[in-house]
Amino acid sequence: MNVTALLAHGELSLHGRLVAASNGTFQGEVTLDGESATVVYKPVQGERPLWDFPDGTLAQREYAAYVVSEALGWSVVPPTLLRDGPLGDGMVQLWIDEAELPPGETELVDIVPQGRVPAGWVGVLDALDGRHNPVTLVHADNEQLRRMAVFDAVVNNADRKGGHVLNPGDGRVFGVDHGVTFNADDKLRTVLWGWAGDPVPAELLEDVRKLADGLAGKLGTELCELITGVELSATRERCASLLKTGTFPYPSDDWPAIPWPAF
Repeated sequence: MNVTALLAHGELSLHGRLVAASNGTFQGEVTLDGESATVVYKPVQGERPLWDFPDGTLAQREYAAYVVSEALGWSVVPPTLLRDGPLGDGMVQLWIDEAELPPGETELVDIVPQGRVPAGWVGVLDALDGRHNPVTLVHADNEQLRRMAVFDAVVNNADRKGGHVLNPGDGRVFGVDHGVTFNADDKLRTVLWGWAGDPVPAELLEDVRKLADGLAGKLGTELCELITGVELSATRERCASLLKTGTFPYPSDDWPAIPWPAF
């Protein structure tokens, strides 16, 4: 069965609340014609007000991020849609299980002793841990995370924590928790700064170019049902900036560059 059909039309039942989440977030299950899937459900009524985002819009932004991910052809965001549920309208997203591998082998973002960045990884930030030991925030240097970093720059993701990067162990990498995206102001906060200033691969820029064309047409019309016209214009401007510079962005001086906590 098509995953989208299952998410859209399956009976949604809840297993329990994810208490670590800042907004009302539930794990549940959708069932239809004998098939089922585990999902994340975020009802609009469980959203906490934010000073810099309109109230009751986070679920729409989560879905808008998925729409952009699919338009790019990158499948960075797990299948996501808007629908009703036991606690009203909200966002429903396919649950992604991380690979059952030995500890330390699934993380794509990590903390290592300062000066010991492993091969195949890039350093982001030197800091002190809770015991005042010098450490370095690092992330893997791979194609999947490069796509995610460009995606975050396009949607202006204000909360790319290490824990929001999921590795199911099959070569795919997913990003989750995109409620604070698409702000018209520069709010990019991410742990994926390792390529700042480096050239964006040409094939990724070509995908951004196609996205920019779509934002000026049917795709833009669809997104205007989810975000404001001003936010859509800002998204187009971010695409134009990436295409003009051809490089991964640098952190802004006007906004904290790393989300807190980082994981």
